[in-house]
Amino acid sequence: MRASFDNYPKGQRFAALLHDFLGRGIFNADGEPWRAQRKAASYEFNTCSLRLFVARSVHSELHGRLLPLLRRAAGSGSQLDLQDMLERYAFDNICRVAFDHDPGQLPDGDDGCGARPEVESAATTASSSFADAFRDAANLSAGRFQYAVPGFWMIKKALNLGSERRLRESIAMVHGFADRIIRSRREEMSMGCEKHDLLSRFMASQGESYTETSLRDVVISFLLAGRETTSSALTWFFWLLSSRPDVERRIRDEVAAVRARRAVGDLGRPGFDLDELREMHYVHAAITESMRLYPPVPVNFLRAEAADVLPDGTAVGAGWFVAYNSYAMGRMEPVWGEDARAYRPERWLDPAEGTFQPDSPFRYIAFHAGPRICLGKEMAYIQMKSIVACVLEEFELAVDGAYRPRQVTSLTLRMADGLPVRVKARVN
Repeated sequence: MRASFDNYPKGQRFAALLHDFLGRGIFNADGEPWRAQRKAASYEFNTCSLRLFVARSVHSELHGRLLPLLRRAAGSGSQLDLQDMLERYAFDNICRVAFDHDPGQLPDGDDGCGARPEVESAATTASSSFADAFRDAANLSAGRFQYAVPGFWMIKKALNLGSERRLRESIAMVHGFADRIIRSRREEMSMGCEKHDLLSRFMASQGESYTETSLRDVVISFLLAGRETTSSALTWFFWLLSSRPDVERRIRDEVAAVRARRAVGDLGRPGFDLDELREMHYVHAAITESMRLYPPVPVNFLRAEAADVLPDGTAVGAGWFVAYNSYAMGRMEPVWGEDARAYRPERWLDPAEGTFQPDSPFRYIAFHAGPRICLGKEMAYIQMKSIVACVLEEFELAVDGAYRPRQVTSLTLRMADGLPVRVKARVN
């Protein structure tokens, strides 16, 4: 993935499977188109202003919607699907970050019953349709990978049958919605309106070099990554935590200690800023350890352009597909020791200092490695640590001890039947 990067592109088969949905976006591109997008995205993701914008978006969605929803669930004693709730939260948040749009998948905090009003505005209805279409487009695109006969989906597409017909309709809605936002943003920027979302940043930095189609491909790719990955990671994290009260206790102790270090007049301020999140080493370790066992993207494959020999001596022929399985790699005893299958956050902490110690991305591959390493890693941790800290500070989440989730892989690792939980307000 590093020394022979150019010999292992995504390849035409992978690109064809996702092209209708993602176009030539960064996750579906190779060669110079990929390098150009990567360079532009890398610059934007490393700016302090984007991190602050992300943190504000996370805070707004968390305290304006997610926590109030949990309070209502705690008050009513009702059961909720945590996976569904986290996916809705993640989609709302990534839409804000990507193009400053609110699809409203979670109800606002002042919606006293937790349900949507019966009469919705046209804008709300359009946003909801966009979210539904995006989910369907992602799931149906992923379904193309699972045909026993490669290319069978092309026949269905040509005949406009079944899943391919639904996919075409969903993609048309997603692309149309994104195109309207892009055109509107161009008009706003021409009038001097300044925004800090990813779309505005790309448009400002790249000038007219990005067409509407290429901007759409960029934005939809980031929407896909932001919607699927953090919600998958957190769903498995909270399930693991349900059987580890010792880990849950240590997380709460660390969060309480971080809050206690504030000035007296600042103790009651909701949420945590970026500096405080960086102090949460055990929280970081607990989330990282969860993704070692349940990586959001459990498998990836590339195509060898030319014959090669892997470091272990395995010969690879030109045109062969080479896959690596992050799920399996995270459980290998030769890599992680005899306790490789155990959930042990302490393996990530310095024994003397208690600080988080990162490992090589070529061993811990949840965020990939080499030139394609995930650009949104820090953004993902901001969101995940904020949710974990704030949720566990205020609530207890109870999962039925007999519940065993069934894994299903779409574009990410999900629970087939969701994660049913009951929420209880903590008594300090």
